[in-house]
Amino acid sequence: MAKEQSNADQLIATILSGIEDVKGREINILDLREIENTVCDYFIICEGTSNTQVNAIVNSIQKKVSKELKDKPWHVEGSDNAEWVLMDYVNVVVHVFQKHVRDYYDIESLWGDAKTTVIETNY
Repeated sequence: MAKEQSNADQLIATILSGIEDVKGREINILDLREIENTVCDYFIICEGTSNTQVNAIVNSIQKKVSKELKDKPWHVEGSDNAEWVLMDYVNVVVHVFQKHVRDYYDIESLWGDAKTTVIETNY
């Protein structure tokens, strides 16, 4: 189990770095491990200011994870309109939103039992 956790930590750190490289905003990590019947261990949620930035965040994450960890998402959904792109790395699922869509779906409150870590950005 410890190896799995260090892999997840590495993946999360690399994803966060990919988001920060293109100035993704309002980054939250939801730890879902204590919640029953979840599809993964972590959600990483962030937002971009436009569909162009949402796609840039998604591309940045994919490139960084591919280069540093030789891993690619099992599934990516929503890139066509880039209002809400979901990237499934199996144990870690990334949600990249435009702000109005994130506010509308408010998935942080749907997973209110999750332990949430807010990532501070300096831009």
